[in-house]
Amino acid sequence: MPLVLEQQGPIAEAARRLSMSGKTLKNWVGRARRGQLATLGENRRPVTELEAELSRLKRDLAEARMERDIRKKATAYFATAQLPGTHS
Repeated sequence: MPLVLEQQGPIAEAARRLSMSGKTLKNWVGRARRGQLATLGENRRPVTELEAELSRLKRDLAEARMERDIRKKATAYFATAQLPGTHS
């Protein structure tokens, strides 16, 4: 949240960089500004290095799947456009 709180960056841009929902980040920033964020997660254990790596890999996989799906749709679109009699 330093990107938003200290550097006054836009929440949408920070959320995109963090690969998270803009609404979630906006809620977190609001709680941090009201001094309520420090009380969240006090009873939670620290995230291990392995858990952090797993989270990163899941995020990377989701991004790769999204890119694959976009490519498949683009390929189908352009293949259809190449067929005779289907010019738009």
